[in-house]
Amino acid sequence: MKKNKLFFYRDKTIILDKIKESFSSVLPISLIVLLLCFTIAPIPSDTFLTFIVCVLFVVVGMGLFTLGADTAMTPIGEYVGTGVVKTKKLWLIIPVFFLVGVLITVSEPDLTVLAEQLSQTINKYTLIVSVGVGVGLFLVFAFLRSIFKLKLKYILLFFYVSTFVLSFFVPKAFLCVAFDSGGVTTGPMSVPFIIAIGTGIAGLRSDKNADSDGFGLTALCSVGPILSVMILGLIYKPDSITPSATEIQTIANSKDFLKIIGKSLPNFMAEVGIALAPIVAFFLVFCIFGQKIDKSNYIRIIIGILYTYVGLVIFLTGVNLGFLPVGKLLGEEIGKLSYNWILIPIGMIIGFFVVAAEPAVHVLTKQVYEITSGAIPKKALSISLMIGVAISVGIAMIRILYQINIMWILIPGYSIALI
Repeated sequence: MKKNKLFFYRDKTIILDKIKESFSSVLPISLIVLLLCFTIAPIPSDTFLTFIVCVLFVVVGMGLFTLGADTAMTPIGEYVGTGVVKTKKLWLIIPVFFLVGVLITVSEPDLTVLAEQLSQTINKYTLIVSVGVGVGLFLVFAFLRSIFKLKLKYILLFFYVSTFVLSFFVPKAFLCVAFDSGGVTTGPMSVPFIIAIGTGIAGLRSDKNADSDGFGLTALCSVGPILSVMILGLIYKPDSITPSATEIQTIANSKDFLKIIGKSLPNFMAEVGIALAPIVAFFLVFCIFGQKIDKSNYIRIIIGILYTYVGLVIFLTGVNLGFLPVGKLLGEEIGKLSYNWILIPIGMIIGFFVVAAEPAVHVLTKQVYEITSGAIPKKALSISLMIGVAISVGIAMIRILYQINIMWILIPGYSIALI
């Protein structure tokens, strides 16, 4: 009985710690939004109050998700990476890794959001499957690179040069979409899995470069969606992209808010359930026919999956009902100003702090810290990512305001990063 109480207390303490971490991450971006609402970009009071409530949703959701990623998604990825590679059978490893890449990507909420935004231009299921195939193929390439000890720099250089050559034949309207699609491999489902698979692969090598070669899977997998969407652009050849509208709910009182929650929650529950189902099914099959996992770890992973499910549902509810509508309204209000150049510094500040509110970043920094035995501190990596995103958002705002061709930014940017 005492043992059960101790386990419950420890689990409860971990949940509270995770929620505290997520609160400190979400607080800065929330304060920035509040400051803008009370100064240069006022928004309707009902939308403002909804945002305040949704901040709590995001905090709790992110806390539960990161706990779920630690206890379920990361171990599953490591088990799969280690167990499959141990067989040393390429005829088995290649199709399994391809399937894992497709399943992870299809289950990525970020990809669903992107596909919904483009549903008026291209069938969303066509886009989702195409991107999934792209990630699956490049996860196989990433595995082969690690096993055969090939230089990541040269492989990335080859594929990105090929991408830029292909971009000259792709409709301009589709270029931004293609490069945006690469971001699905940095989503909350993909990051824990892909990095953990790399860790599992690296753990089977004993040479000095094993740990460093375990990284780079996400970078290489990001190329797959870009090429896949470019190929779709060559097939569909759209003249323009018409994004779906973001619905802004009108709320008069708390009853209206509860009605909207009641209406939206089942959709998010179904969406996350569909997203997690392929991964859970794959894991169960893997346990039956592949690597055996002891009962305590198995139960812990199942509990972690539940944390992941509940966390993502709450997180997506908060983001879609509060953060997206407010972001749209703020962009419209600031864009109307005679001094709309202020979007550049505001975008950079928001970009800096929004990284801290991204669940995948918490997973990434923790895994890198553990894999490098503390050589790369979590705080240093987080700050580097925050600065990088801030600069990128600032450049993106300049491009939008002054209508700069995106290739003038992408080609020099990738060249500097790779060379």
